[in-house]
Amino acid sequence: MSKLPAEQTTPFRLEEATIDELHRAIRDGGTTCVKVVEHYIARARAYNGPSSLLVTADGADIGKAAGTVRAQSALQFPTETVKASTLLPDLDHYAGPPLEFGRMQATASDPSVQQQYGMIVGKPNAGQVNGLATLNIRGERSVTCRGDYDRHPDDGPLPEGAPAVCEIFRRQPDALEQAAALDKKYGSNPDLEKMPLYGVVFSFKDAFDTKDMRSTGGGDARYDIDFPARDHILVDQLRKKGAIIYAKALMTEYNGRAGDPGGRNHPDKVLPSVLGYQRSSWAGNPSNVYDTTRAASLGSSSGSGVSVSANLVMASLGEETRASTRGPANHNAVALILPHKAMLGFDGGAIGADIYCDRTGILCRTIADCAKVLDALKDPQHGYYDPRDPYTTVPRSSVLTTGYAVHAKSLGAKDTLRDMRIGIVRESMLAAGSKAAAPITTAAAKEIKSMLGDHLGATLVESSDPLWQADPDVEPMTIDFRKALARLVPVFMPDLLFRLKDDGTPVFPDFAAAIVPTEFAPGKVFGSGKLQPIDYMVELADLRITPPSNLDVSTVQNQILANSFRFHIRQYLSRRADDWQARGFTETLVDWPALNARSKYWGDDQRSAYKNWEETNDPRNPLGGRQGVDERIMLRELLRRVDMMVILENKLDALVRLHTPLPPAKIGGPDEPGLIARLRNESQYGPNAGLTEILIPAGYVTTAYDAKFALSPDRKKYIAVANDQPTTLAAPGLPFSLVFRAEPGKEDITLKIASAYEAASKRRVPPPAFGPLPA
Repeated sequence: MSKLPAEQTTPFRLEEATIDELHRAIRDGGTTCVKVVEHYIARARAYNGPSSLLVTADGADIGKAAGTVRAQSALQFPTETVKASTLLPDLDHYAGPPLEFGRMQATASDPSVQQQYGMIVGKPNAGQVNGLATLNIRGERSVTCRGDYDRHPDDGPLPEGAPAVCEIFRRQPDALEQAAALDKKYGSNPDLEKMPLYGVVFSFKDAFDTKDMRSTGGGDARYDIDFPARDHILVDQLRKKGAIIYAKALMTEYNGRAGDPGGRNHPDKVLPSVLGYQRSSWAGNPSNVYDTTRAASLGSSSGSGVSVSANLVMASLGEETRASTRGPANHNAVALILPHKAMLGFDGGAIGADIYCDRTGILCRTIADCAKVLDALKDPQHGYYDPRDPYTTVPRSSVLTTGYAVHAKSLGAKDTLRDMRIGIVRESMLAAGSKAAAPITTAAAKEIKSMLGDHLGATLVESSDPLWQADPDVEPMTIDFRKALARLVPVFMPDLLFRLKDDGTPVFPDFAAAIVPTEFAPGKVFGSGKLQPIDYMVELADLRITPPSNLDVSTVQNQILANSFRFHIRQYLSRRADDWQARGFTETLVDWPALNARSKYWGDDQRSAYKNWEETNDPRNPLGGRQGVDERIMLRELLRRVDMMVILENKLDALVRLHTPLPPAKIGGPDEPGLIARLRNESQYGPNAGLTEILIPAGYVTTAYDAKFALSPDRKKYIAVANDQPTTLAAPGLPFSLVFRAEPGKEDITLKIASAYEAASKRRVPPPAFGPLPA
């Protein structure tokens, strides 16, 4: 007998499905692991192509160019280009260094395929997002063992000329074969206690080592063997827990390119902007899922956020130095757990940028799924400890014994948080006179008050700032971040007050005006007051004098570049080569000279910067000046203590902040100018302190004020100017997010708050341009 209409089950839809919904569908016979992977491959084929246009001198069309194979077909790049003068006004009067116009160029890894180099912009309504760099599909998952060199062992011997290492590589099952093996062994009855991530399809920021896919940190580097000999420890855990290792997510190569340490090398050509260039010289640039002309993130794990939001995967592991997972999660409206430094390992089997901040983040469409993944990453015997990552030596008390998913189950009912006190970090919500920031800061303030306060019942307590108009309906903090800094800087980081700006004048002029003439740096004497510096510190610590007007959470987080990137790349390359040597194979890309000799970079600024990194030989900064490593360690201690003082003095359970007051910017456009550029340092608080942060989509805005380029008065560069003219955006608009944090070991509280807010608000909207495929 056929079922009555009311009894008929709704067909399973993979788009927007949670882990629990996937598992129910598998157990009910509604899908299989193979069907899931096949569906994701079809979505990649439909939506994962190039989404950027070259910016050229003349704007003329270019010839057709083919890229590497993805989702079983070669990438096809747009032939149309954008004329540079439409982006850069008065270009005919420009008198600065040569500009690096866009061009197609053969890659270093595989000269038979091309990639975009130089200036680009996002393509309007591209229908593509370019979120995944490599798919774990036999024949396309490696350049070293591409095509028939990755022939399945059952299909006969390898062709003549195949590298010997391909005999090992081809024995690694690809994603479809992983799925088929799970279906064959477990069918519709998997053991979900042993394999809590059964059938869950993952992408990984390309910085993570995966033994069955090309792993180069996003770089176009010609390795002898472009896949590692072993998995990153977290990838290995996911395999054991039933996950399908499906793709490498596109990333800004080397986690944001790591800056320039300075030296004798300089670029021959320059880029007016790299805003929105979350870019890989091998895989290209991604686009935002809500507007393909805009940045996929402010942070290098862009492909992780894009691939989860566009339903190209179910979950992703990213890495954050100071913005690299929160930025992609925010820009693409997905949830994130970024555990404290370094509860989860990263640097033990991955390419990092700044080992003092690098850490792993988990991106999913719901916070409950993020928490499930976090639980699954724990090894039954060794916990979260990674012997190859010294930062995972965290206190055992900072890891919940209860697990994490159990705390992320709130239904968001009214007054769920009635007994909670939540501190609002108003420093994260300062528009500072910027029209560009006003739509989001206004919407976020309303969202916090209406959802966390009025609906969920939490008591809200706000910090203060001269640029914030206090809300009379919200309790003020007794000790806020400014007062906490005043009390703690003299104890934990007194040298901060002696810092000088680039022009050689004091960062804190109020301090200089209060003390006797004192040497701030070799040969630099300042001071016009009567107090000895140490006596000033005593008065400041006990709040008997007015703190410097700019002693705030943005100003104190200015840091100089540390030389740790030079160390980390060298260590990573040598470890990778040692792993292969232990298996009888030779990898000769083992150091900086080899990396530079065998790489291409999408911008000449990176070529020159990486030559300077190659020539950097001292882990210290120049003697007599600021020391980057010291600053990072001291700042972490200071910021953690500041957070705890604010929490304890105000009897708070947790803090909430706005991730960023600015919407995703135009790819290749200028940064927003003005004071807000400095104030955005506030967003680095959690990363610099190494605190757990949980990000939840909080809504959308449909108005943007995009800055414009202007030629500088000396005609030698392009500068940003604010724009008073609004752009109206198609629904749902551009996303913004709230971030919840507390001290390590209190994730049970932040998960309760975050999951209650997510369930009550339901703010995420799937990106309309990347919906379900036609039946």
